Amino acid sequence: MRYSYELKKECVELYKQGKWMEPPEGVTQEAFRKKIRYWVRLVDFHGEEILKHKEQDKKWSAEEKFKWVSKVLAGNSCLSVAIEAGISDGQLYTWVDKYKNFGYNSLEIKKRGRPSKMNDKDENTNIDPKPLNESEREELIRLREEVRYLKTERAVEKKLDALRREKYAAYLKAKKQQSSEN
Repeated sequence: MRYSYELKKECVELYKQGKWMEPPEGVTQEAFRKKIRYWVRLVDFHGEEILKHKEQDKKWSAEEKFKWVSKVLAGNSCLSVAIEAGISDGQLYTWVDKYKNFGYNSLEIKKRGRPSKMNDKDENTNIDPKPLNESEREELIRLREEVRYLKTERAVEKKLDALRREKYAAYLKAKKQQSSEN
């Protein structure tokens, strides 16, 4: 659930006065109070501006990530370092886990999503191929004929296999029908 800046600010002010705000509908009192204590720690460390919604997809460099990961590895708690960094403790824990399992390079920003089907063109593709001599041309013709023959042979084998399966399926159907008659 996303809370507004005004609500967060009011909750922090009430907390500092020793009072609690009622939790919103669908949120347990314990979870809401835990969230308020988290907001208070953020405000104490960064000021009230930290409660405002910030850009969602901030790109952290590997050096920045490593700075916070090394603080956790030095013995500081994940939550306290996350509050200092102004990020969620879950995000920091993910970075620490990646670093422990895969090293510094895992902290680098990697392309996300499915790779493109279009391969990047090399500089070498702009070079015109040298012309074929007579023996290479003959070999190319021979290989193309061989490929054509093999494709035809494969197509025939597929058709034969399909016919065998069809015939076997008809045999099983007839056998089943014969056994049901008896």
